[in-house]
Amino acid sequence: MKKPVLVVMAAGMGSRYGGLKQIDPVDKEGHIIMDFSIYDAVQAGFRKVVFIIKKENEADFRSAIGDRLSNQLEVSYVFQDLHNIPEGYEVPEGRVKPWGTGHAVLSCINEIDGPFVVINADDYYGSHAFKMAYDFLTENEDTADIYRYMMVGYKLENTLTENGHVARGVCVTDEEGHLLKINERTHIEKHDGGTAYTEDDGKTWTMLPEGSTVSMNMWGFSASILKELKDRFPKFLDENLKVNPLKCEYFLPFVVDELLGEKRATVKVLKSMDKWYGVTYKEDKPVVVAAIQNLKDGGLYPQKLWEE
Repeated sequence: MKKPVLVVMAAGMGSRYGGLKQIDPVDKEGHIIMDFSIYDAVQAGFRKVVFIIKKENEADFRSAIGDRLSNQLEVSYVFQDLHNIPEGYEVPEGRVKPWGTGHAVLSCINEIDGPFVVINADDYYGSHAFKMAYDFLTENEDTADIYRYMMVGYKLENTLTENGHVARGVCVTDEEGHLLKINERTHIEKHDGGTAYTEDDGKTWTMLPEGSTVSMNMWGFSASILKELKDRFPKFLDENLKVNPLKCEYFLPFVVDELLGEKRATVKVLKSMDKWYGVTYKEDKPVVVAAIQNLKDGGLYPQKLWEE
């Protein structure tokens, strides 16, 4: 069986910060959040990483992180390109927005032919998640008629910020821990001693049960998802180009959801007890810096992750 590969979605990087040069280090050694994810992945057994980036960011990306990792594991780059769409389709005039996470992962189709885990570049997932994902993908294979996928879920309370609201996918699972569906909640915040979401700009709030499991976009797939993403993309374009040509996005969970609905796949939700960290608001940065230093002081990471 092939060893699982780590796929890092980094094509969106730069847009929020205005260029990769500003990828913010989170410690005095100059590491960025991605260093910690890759360190955890290597500890869990991953030996290859594929970065999905924008072509124009390649040189910056290599100097920001890629080059220092190439002693540690095999590093590949694939480019998410707006013009990489099926024959017979064209990019709508004026469109600059990428085609979304499903299209990003589809960009890897010539680079991956076995199981893989996909993560966001700028989220800290914790070591537990990578270990669970690696073990699942090495122990489970697709059967004749069912794809066996996984995702790592987090306790909602472990993914909130003090500095504003967040968007999270709230997972609904069966008693065996298999995903039934994800309810996308775009405005969740701490509220009245608990956690609640609003869909009408705060006029009404709905409390979320404590300990709810949410998705932070960490998925584990067999190579089958690449074929499914490819096969379903034209239909997505047919339906969406006419209604939202400049902004429609082909989301990864959307395709997973279709496969669940068709009973073609199962998704095991593995729960991490680790706290998620990320910089949603610039005020989150000091929180992440302090958390990383705590993890180092507690012995979870060396002060310097990579030996020269």
